[in-house]
Amino acid sequence: MTTSPPFQLDRLPTLSRSTADRQEQLRNDPGRLVARWPTARVVLLDDKGRTPVPADTVGGAGVPLSVRKAPDFGAEPPEDAVFLGEWEGADYWALPGAPEGDTETVRVAGGWGFPYEAPAADGEVWIDLRGHGALLDDTAAGLFTTAVALRNWHRRGGFCARCGGTVRRVQFGWATRCQSCGREEYPRTDPAVICLVHDDVGTNGEHVLLARQPVWPPGRYSVLAGFVEAGESLEACTEREIREEVGVEVRDVRYLGSQPWPFPRSIMLGFAARADRAAEPVPADGEIEDARWVARAEVRAAFDGEHAELALPGNASIAHVMLRAWARADP
Repeated sequence: MTTSPPFQLDRLPTLSRSTADRQEQLRNDPGRLVARWPTARVVLLDDKGRTPVPADTVGGAGVPLSVRKAPDFGAEPPEDAVFLGEWEGADYWALPGAPEGDTETVRVAGGWGFPYEAPAADGEVWIDLRGHGALLDDTAAGLFTTAVALRNWHRRGGFCARCGGTVRRVQFGWATRCQSCGREEYPRTDPAVICLVHDDVGTNGEHVLLARQPVWPPGRYSVLAGFVEAGESLEACTEREIREEVGVEVRDVRYLGSQPWPFPRSIMLGFAARADRAAEPVPADGEIEDARWVARAEVRAAFDGEHAELALPGNASIAHVMLRAWARADP
């Protein structure tokens, strides 16, 4: 009897892709960064975390970012400039920005297949990371993800956690220093687990446990996730979150992969686990509207666009990669 191997992620999660060199030594060399500023490139982010891409690439794959020439923003990096890294001989930075000139609103496809409105001007469309991360090329995905993560951290960390004093950016955006007590702070990332629970038939099961939150659009389901608590291991968090959210006990928790999720500052740590399908899910009141076991054939149909009642996560999420890998595996 042949036993199927445990399923693994069959590709890198969308927002884990990156090509730029972001070594700490680069951002701690002010002389080098200032000297290279005249040839550097700038990624712009508006107040909603969107960035421009060429309008004629929207909807395609391998989309690049529309970057600006650094000298357009001054002879040296502005105080609010954040260094993102080096790629193919050029330094990349992030700065606040917005569309200029005559702006129109266009509808573009977003996450989960639902369209949203985006500003467009001068042959560019300003897209968000959650809805379009999967369509970007590797360099663009890495730069955009890093820029959004640092932007969100700075927007929430304007005051010192020790004395309440105002902080100032140092290390070109990779740290802050309190102007009152001198305390330094570095970018925060909140760990969260996300787990694909399947039944115990064979190695990979025949059904997966999916759930939906009350605020999600009709038909939208995903795997379960939750934040790691203080003093808690990742495996213990996985078991606790699934128990709390749907009342199901899991076992054989194993790691699959990770993905940054800067909304506002998380990293998603992906796991798989097994459970008894006879265990009827009991949704947590106020958190989970519905939870159910779904057969592999239904998941495959949803990915093929042939399931009218089941919408799975958009491919910017690690949940998409986890579910697709499981759907392609044998039990």
